[in-house]
Amino acid sequence: MVLPPCPNCHSEYVYPEQNQLVCPECAYEWNPIQADEEETVNVKDANGVLLREGDKVTLAKDLKVKGSSLILKIGTKAVIRRIKEGKDHQLDCKVDGAGEMMVTAQFVKKA
Repeated sequence: MVLPPCPNCHSEYVYPEQNQLVCPECAYEWNPIQADEEETVNVKDANGVLLREGDKVTLAKDLKVKGSSLILKIGTKAVIRRIKEGKDHQLDCKVDGAGEMMVTAQFVKKA
């Protein structure tokens, strides 16, 4: 049986105890069923389509990169690596020609 790593310290030495999982390194306890439900973050693109990790997206408008003179043009392709909750920059993407960066979901369209 393969158990998920600890969400607190990412230790792989997790063991089950009744309906909980326990980390012996940081003593964190969690219910794996509830953890899966809580991790689901609903983020939608400019057209209202639900985005998931691994989706390919394109930019819906030209975006200026903060702290740089680089401008990402409309239609630039990107792959979503991670989705996080928040108002600004929900998507951790690998953008073609620009590398890794955070992008706001309302400025992309699912490809």
